[in-house]
Amino acid sequence: MPGRSRGVMLTLATAMLAGPVAAPVAAQVAHPAQWPAATAPIPRDAAMERRIDALIARMSLEQKVGQVVQGDIASLTPEDVRRYHLGSVFNGGNSDPGGKYNAPARDWLALADAFWDASTSDNPKLPRIPAIWGIDAVHGHSNIVGATLFPHNIGLGAMRDPALMRRIGAATAVEMRVTGIDWTFAPTIAVVRDDRWGRTYEGFGETPEIAASYAGPLVEGLQGRIGDKDWLRGPHVIATAKHFLGDGGTKNGKDQGDAQLSEAQLRDLFSPPYYAALKAGVQSVMASFSSWNGAKMTGNQSLLTGVLKDRMGFDGFIVGDWNAHGQVDGCTNTDCPAALKAGLDVYMAPDSWKGIWTTTLAGVKAGTIPMSRLDDAVRRVLRVKIRAGILEAVKPSARPFAGRYDLLSSPEHKAIARAAVAESLVLLKNSGVLPLKPGASILVAGDGANDVARQAGGWTLSWQGTDTRPTDFPNATTIWRGLEQAAKAAGGRASLSPDGRFQARPDVAIVVFGETPYAEFQGDKADVAFDDPADTLATMKRLKAAGIPVVAVFLSGRPLWVNPYLNAADAFVAAWLPGSEGGGVADVLFGKQQFRGRLPYSWPKRSDQSPLNVGDAGYDPLFPYGFGLKTSDDGRLAPLPEARSGDGGDRNVLFARGKATGGRKLLLGAADQPLAANPGPDLIASRAADRIAQEDSVRIAWTGRGGASAALVGQPVDLSREANGDVALVVDLRVDTAPSAPATLNGVVVTDRLRQLTGRWGRIAVPLRCLADTKGVTRPLTLTTAGMLDLTISAVRFGSAGEGLVDCR
Repeated sequence: MPGRSRGVMLTLATAMLAGPVAAPVAAQVAHPAQWPAATAPIPRDAAMERRIDALIARMSLEQKVGQVVQGDIASLTPEDVRRYHLGSVFNGGNSDPGGKYNAPARDWLALADAFWDASTSDNPKLPRIPAIWGIDAVHGHSNIVGATLFPHNIGLGAMRDPALMRRIGAATAVEMRVTGIDWTFAPTIAVVRDDRWGRTYEGFGETPEIAASYAGPLVEGLQGRIGDKDWLRGPHVIATAKHFLGDGGTKNGKDQGDAQLSEAQLRDLFSPPYYAALKAGVQSVMASFSSWNGAKMTGNQSLLTGVLKDRMGFDGFIVGDWNAHGQVDGCTNTDCPAALKAGLDVYMAPDSWKGIWTTTLAGVKAGTIPMSRLDDAVRRVLRVKIRAGILEAVKPSARPFAGRYDLLSSPEHKAIARAAVAESLVLLKNSGVLPLKPGASILVAGDGANDVARQAGGWTLSWQGTDTRPTDFPNATTIWRGLEQAAKAAGGRASLSPDGRFQARPDVAIVVFGETPYAEFQGDKADVAFDDPADTLATMKRLKAAGIPVVAVFLSGRPLWVNPYLNAADAFVAAWLPGSEGGGVADVLFGKQQFRGRLPYSWPKRSDQSPLNVGDAGYDPLFPYGFGLKTSDDGRLAPLPEARSGDGGDRNVLFARGKATGGRKLLLGAADQPLAANPGPDLIASRAADRIAQEDSVRIAWTGRGGASAALVGQPVDLSREANGDVALVVDLRVDTAPSAPATLNGVVVTDRLRQLTGRWGRIAVPLRCLADTKGVTRPLTLTTAGMLDLTISAVRFGSAGEGLVDCR
């Protein structure tokens, strides 16, 4: 029943905050003495520190600056690493060897060797300091074709199994070593307080409880145990706790937003997992993109230095996020002494590395950046490299486990992932349908049933987890394949029909559906309602009307308002984002393993019910934090209200289902005159059109009698974070009459691309960085030509460019 709890346990910190939350204060400066004191878990090694002293004394200023700057592999070469003495490189979610998102593992290893070779080229005047490579291995080594894809953190939070977390960390580290990479930007230990945040699935739960219990075992799985001979070496890698601090507590769940909290709330809600990670010896911490009461974390000295380094005893290094230093007051992407002086040790400067290297060098020479601060940052980087054996290491391909491609999705790793999937499933409703009966005839439906990309989510081969192909997942098992195998083993049979149509009547239907992949701010939502991309509800209702029991398997990166789907289902399973081992879903549905999962986040009763956290005043969820049925429980559910509340909508969708969204309007007119909804047909005109459904698109025709524009116009929005994140304006369209004169989209010439789409549906994508002003955008789309042009637009959104990129560079 809704509201029933199965012994919810609160951490001390959560219990302290139960009841009315104090009004946020305007504090931007932390008071370290008010935070628990801790010491580094590794005693200071005097011999190591003397070795670091000797290295620093021999280093050139240019080499020192290189150690605190890292660039993205898409924006630098091995020769750049050699020339600028860069201490590390990294690859963003869309950066891969050769620019291929599905580059084979051997290409990653070869590139790792190339960067290592460049950083260790002989120079008798300077000490040899190899570079390290960082990667977002956030649910397994998820950038690599064939790697094991573990459930995202939200699913792992549901299983409440720290011992299994240790094994997941260890398996991930080994697969990283196969490709020669020695540093992961994981684990994410955010405490997520608003499910509208696009990174909700990267958090383990809404209280510090789960993350604090997982941080230590996961760090030890990745790095090994302090004191062991293989700590940070052999099968282990360098881990990163992120994002310090309060990234999951921003107002309205806005990514890179502002956590408007008192210092006590910041400390008690968000720091416990960091204390646990530091105790386990995590060697790097990533500063958050977000702000605390208006002050960017990347420039907050009281937190980075005063709290993290001095009070909490962290003696590793702090790395920034993607150009996050450029958001600090007074800074740009290529010039930010304030971040280094605040305590940042390594600038993450993807495409700005050369600029930040140059200005940092100049700043130290001019005395605006103290040499003591630079030396401290270098010392911290060297300390971690020495602990990890980097200075003595051979090239990546000659290290243990390198090139052993059979370890990618090895049977042992697949078994770990499958167990994690099974433990993560949360049963929300069951009217006696589950477990499935042996010998049953099963219909498997839904657009997510046979799609590894859907069940894996964001940060999978690409940043957003989109634009992949089934062949990119050679070692994975879809949920459909897992169910098919399980049905056969149980003496029954299964058939796949995404739309739920069937010839032979099944005994039960399993409908697999949910969110499409997203990452970071592209996943931010205005409410917590599920926006169905495939009208799955109609399929479920049609099956139910035919008297066929329906089991809903819901794929999502957060709990969402799904009342209509709960009503239409006889059983409802929250499967989160399970990753590559879809067979784990079948294990539980067929009763091979009991449901164990418990909600790591409260489940909303209304579509506008966010934030929604246990302990808050007026806490009233549909299913509370910690809820989870077993098949032996009475899992019946009374009918739920189905009216969606609030405005809702996806912040990244600008035009859909034939209409502009977010209060915008589609306006037309002469290019140099004010635009209007119906300007007359002399220059340009529009009318409703069909693509998939009736009037779900708009057809726009230019007459060629003069310059004219079609634009989406609305209130000013700040798109600077999207522009920094390499997001594009993506338009799905068909060209009915090719342009007879040059045409521009947001000022970028797209004539050739439009001509390529004549007579067919396709996509044009223009990066938002091409906009002249990204902070006060009133026209996110402006399409202009003086010639004839006739086209039909079905969708406009902010997203990854993928197909059809037309860049201004």
